[in-house]
Amino acid sequence: MTLIRIKNGTVYDPANGRNGVVMDLWIRDASIVDGPTPEELPDQTIDASGLVIMPGGVDMHCHIVGPKVNMARKMRPEDHRDAPPVPRTTITRSGTTGSVPSSFATGYLYAGLGYTTAVDAAIPPLSALHAHEEFLDTPILDKAFLVLMGNNYYALKALAEGEYERARAFTGWLLESSRGYGIKVVNPGGVEAWKTGWDNIHSLDEKVPHLDCTPRMILKGLAQIAMDLHLPHSVHVHCNNLGLPGNSATTLASMEALEGRRAHLTHIQFHSYGGDSNDQGSFCSDVPALASWINAHPEVTVDVGQVLFGPTTSMTGDGPLGYFLHKVTGRKWTSSDTELEAGCGIVPIVYKEKSFVHGLQWAIGLEWYLLVNDPWQVVMSTDHPNGASFVSYPEIIALLMDRNYRNEILKRVHPRVRERCVLADLDREYSLQEIAIISRAGPARILGMTNKGHLGAGADADITIYTPDTDRRRMFELPRAVIKSGRVVVDRGEIREDILGRVWHVRPGYDSGVLPDIRKWFDAFVTVRFDNYGVDKSCLAGMGAVSPCAPKTTRKGSVS
Repeated sequence: MTLIRIKNGTVYDPANGRNGVVMDLWIRDASIVDGPTPEELPDQTIDASGLVIMPGGVDMHCHIVGPKVNMARKMRPEDHRDAPPVPRTTITRSGTTGSVPSSFATGYLYAGLGYTTAVDAAIPPLSALHAHEEFLDTPILDKAFLVLMGNNYYALKALAEGEYERARAFTGWLLESSRGYGIKVVNPGGVEAWKTGWDNIHSLDEKVPHLDCTPRMILKGLAQIAMDLHLPHSVHVHCNNLGLPGNSATTLASMEALEGRRAHLTHIQFHSYGGDSNDQGSFCSDVPALASWINAHPEVTVDVGQVLFGPTTSMTGDGPLGYFLHKVTGRKWTSSDTELEAGCGIVPIVYKEKSFVHGLQWAIGLEWYLLVNDPWQVVMSTDHPNGASFVSYPEIIALLMDRNYRNEILKRVHPRVRERCVLADLDREYSLQEIAIISRAGPARILGMTNKGHLGAGADADITIYTPDTDRRRMFELPRAVIKSGRVVVDRGEIREDILGRVWHVRPGYDSGVLPDIRKWFDAFVTVRFDNYGVDKSCLAGMGAVSPCAPKTTRKGSVS
């Protein structure tokens, strides 16, 4: 066993009430402990005097593996040509960067920012095995993915027929067979409508074609299923009408449709637009009203999906949205349909500082951080790579911690932006403790990852050490050191160890009586045989995956 002492660091650990406390941290093997026995001496001492210590970063919503990510890599060779590669060293493998980095580069770039855990937010279960294979090529990070279900035909059919128990059993089976972590809902019912030749679905009570089912029924049903299965993470919702003027009314209706159920609303910036969908000139921010609702409902959380200026790639499980972006940008476009489960759209995009719409999207994201009273309810994200790459997180931190810097950029954007939002009136500045909440402690708590996002005894020894700097972007761009599972993986910006993190997945249990009906469904409609569909644990072991070793949850079911 190895014992490490981190001496005299200034610790920001919100989950344990430590706000700039100078103290020692002790690591035994891969976990944080209270301290050594009286006769023990550390095998290694790291002097952190004058340095800032936080838990390793947790990105709870990104797109780093899966079919749409790989399609984006293939359709955007210019993205890779224009960005410097990650070079091969004696420790690391080479990789392309840009808005959609290769799997190797993704792990190294996240670790270089002090992040140790990332959750891919949208994987069709049919592609689960391949996503796990990519996870094996994404170094250092602990990983998990959410399973797309908001347009899964079997689930929707069960809900439409009023067979809630069958829908719940199917969900439990789907999560276990895919080795997924939670339920993702994208444009509920809308992608299914798009795939069957309809335009989209724009109202919570509009019927899904060929099904006696509505987005409201899908939201309520899957939110309740997540609670009844005692999943560590609540249902993860991408609302209808993403990106359209006036969509704040749909977002508010979706919030209210939950009727007190736990839920997480993702990339909320893209769902917070006032105005009229038929009048692009009416585009404005509606964050104050939506944030007020969130402030009154602690059972619902959001991540922002911050837009930052520059080129990136839009990729989404929302197929009709991808087509809409293709039409308004004139850029190349790819769309795909994953059997009876999901769809996606991919479009390159450049967010321009002088564009009124892009400037307002930038401002709306910042309004969310500044208007949600409790930082435990709002999570830092760019919906990587949709709003910007995850490597832009230090820029967001600088904007949140320095209102003067924020206002300098606000003066540069299109002048109408200041007329259509309240950002100029917001003087709030985030503290280091609040940054630790929205990038670490908060997402870990929302995900139900009890060993992540804090530095108490029993936590995973995932730790980031920063050199204090009044230039907050510079401070968070280059950690002094990053420790993953008790091992120093980054030191002064250089990768020191190329280790493989763990994959988290749930085992909620389910009524096996549903299996004959699922098998019948596969035999009739699915091109993959039922027996070949799931991701068997032996398959992962055969590919060299580490054995799952995360703790049991305190709720019904378990997590690995």
